[in-house]
Amino acid sequence: MIEICRDHSTNVKRWRDGQMVLRWCAAGMLEATKQFRRVNGYLHLPALRVALDTHINGPVTAPCDTEQTAA
Repeated sequence: MIEICRDHSTNVKRWRDGQMVLRWCAAGMLEATKQFRRVNGYLHLPALRVALDTHINGPVTAPCDTEQTAA
């Protein structure tokens, strides 16, 4: 995407202000969206989110007293 934005704005010889830079960058991003592809397995992302949430928010167990800790 960055390369397409760079190629799209190569003909600009004089950058006037920050708004102009943003407009050209947005135009390049719109041009780049035509080449985007879906991520393999994108239909499984909601299930992955639920699994990660349950794993992260699951019960936290205290360390066992019999374990040796290195100092």
